[in-house]
Amino acid sequence: MPLIMGMSMLLACQFLGELMSRGWGLPVPGPVIGMVILLVALLVIGNVPGSLRLAGEGLLRYLTLLFVPAGVGLIAHFELIGNDLWPIVVTLVVSTAVTLALTGRLLEHLNRGRKRRVER
Repeated sequence: MPLIMGMSMLLACQFLGELMSRGWGLPVPGPVIGMVILLVALLVIGNVPGSLRLAGEGLLRYLTLLFVPAGVGLIAHFELIGNDLWPIVVTLVVSTAVTLALTGRLLEHLNRGRKRRVER
């Protein structure tokens, strides 16, 4: 029963995200909005319910299987990807660099706040 409750919570968040994305015409995918809803809910609750933890760990155990369709898509559309290889490479490099820089800045900011609390 806990596994069903955890999966229901995950699917409910994804469903709400899809409703918001399609209903409001947002350019953000529904599952991304659903993950934000889940994050906000977990921050409000303050901990991860056991049923949600059980469902999440079960999904993570088989996460590698989710890469199979992506790999098949790469092989099936190899020529199409080859035509736009440089824009794809530049986009990947720039987005990775921006993500690393923002993550580093956020980590520095969080560490400064943590040091201030420790000094008090």
